[in-house]
Amino acid sequence: MSPVLLDVDARGVAHVTLNRPERGNAYNEALLAALIDGLRGLAGDPAVRALVIRGAGKHFQAGADINWLAEAATYAPERAFAASMATTRAMQLLNEFPKPTLALIQGACFGGGVGIVCCVDVALATPAAQFGITEVRVGVAPTPISTHMVNAIGLRHTRRYALTGERFGAEEACRIGLVHEVVAAEMLEVRAAQVLDAIYLSAPGAMAMTKKSFLAANGLTLDERDMEILSHEGWTQRASAEGHEGTAAFRAKRRPAWYVEG
Repeated sequence: MSPVLLDVDARGVAHVTLNRPERGNAYNEALLAALIDGLRGLAGDPAVRALVIRGAGKHFQAGADINWLAEAATYAPERAFAASMATTRAMQLLNEFPKPTLALIQGACFGGGVGIVCCVDVALATPAAQFGITEVRVGVAPTPISTHMVNAIGLRHTRRYALTGERFGAEEACRIGLVHEVVAAEMLEVRAAQVLDAIYLSAPGAMAMTKKSFLAANGLTLDERDMEILSHEGWTQRASAEGHEGTAAFRAKRRPAWYVEG
């Protein structure tokens, strides 16, 4: 079974489903590769008018697969850089996708899941959704999603949540601008359909130009040099002593060595 399911309906809505429900849709190299390929193909498909991204099962996206993180921390530099670049590239492609994008969020939305939400045009969450920028808790840095977080929720909120790793609920996510609306779970698809209907009243070319203009004029696109810097920072921290200790502590369900009792 593919880790990312793609379907374009008769109306031209591309449905992208992150499909590792047994792992909370946590990403690894296979999921990132499938997401990158899917986004590239859908971006160039003239039949696609909008994109909706969701997670299979109970959760939206629980960040990086901790087992893969531990493995990636041992990669040789070239492969380690490529792994970080895959995360950075997936976020860039979603952020700069030339058509309107929606995220439907339920359950856990941590780490890279928050990055995905920051990169879409419209984000709807259920009341029970839980969020967290939790990378620092396992000794790694969220550099592949850092620019998108600042763009979406501002530096002030990013500094708090990316440094503390605190979890927060849907109402707080709405307050800080991470999501646009909190919608009852049974109404999530209905509300998404209403937003899509509004999108279909708008001219495709005009929307594409508007989105491109907004991003470019405000410096919210990434060039290759930006991508390389973010990816390099990501893999070197992941390969550090803290990265090894953090993933080991998480897997062992113990506090990391850097924790000091209050």
